Amino acid sequence: METMGRHVIAELWECNFDKLNDMDFIEKTFVDAALKAGAEIREVAFHKFAPQGVSGVVIISESHLTIHSFPEHGYASIDVYTCGDLDPTVAADYIAESLDSQTREVVEVPRGMGPVSVGKSKVSVTA
Repeated sequence: METMGRHVIAELWECNFDKLNDMDFIEKTFVDAALKAGAEIREVAFHKFAPQGVSGVVIISESHLTIHSFPEHGYASIDVYTCGDLDPTVAADYIAESLDSQTREVVEVPRGMGPVSVGKSKVSVTA
């Protein structure tokens, strides 16, 4: 059976504080990431927390992209879930690079195939 979708879950560490705390920057980054992956955008919703942090979602025809940022820790958790032929790593890599993430922990889960085993890869990026 072929997969119905691919779900990238990424832990982004050592990110730029100002970028993690800038809702407009994050929203633009996520919209651009979806478009770079070839997705069709349906809805966009982001929220800025006080004193810091951003959460948001870009709903795409092929599923979604989400973020929860913790600027005080230089950390963001992101999900990129795509169905069909879209490659979620295109969007996830673009987001990580845009946030200046120096360390990434990435898990990709095939969706819709029944029981799966989850593998983990770690990517370290030096600035």
